[in-house]
Amino acid sequence: MTELKRYVLRLFMSLKYITANVLDRNNGRIVATASTVEHSIKNSLQCGSRTCNAKAAAPVGEVLAMRLKVEGLESGQQRGIHVDVNKELEKKDFKNRTKVWSLIHSLKNNGVKLILDEDNDASQSG
Repeated sequence: MTELKRYVLRLFMSLKYITANVLDRNNGRIVATASTVEHSIKNSLQCGSRTCNAKAAAPVGEVLAMRLKVEGLESGQQRGIHVDVNKELEKKDFKNRTKVWSLIHSLKNNGVKLILDEDNDASQSG
């Protein structure tokens, strides 16, 4: 029996920006988001004009965690927020691996209950 994955973390990374969204899969809406595009985050970072590194991912995770807490969703309504780590790492370039883990650790350190879905074989067979 597969577990319902209501809340899912999605990451988007380019050379200049990092964006993290938590989606509610029941209605397809974004319930919380944070990005280095936002002035409040962007101004606190020491990103170069061309790149943002893993140090920029941590504040994005912190802001996302705060926004989830405001919405009362830091525990994903007791079920947790799912992150398919392998999928996120596959779709990102190898250079972004540290950014992905930095953001995930930042969320966990700020009290967000994450469920790391690292086993794709079980989900593909059912």
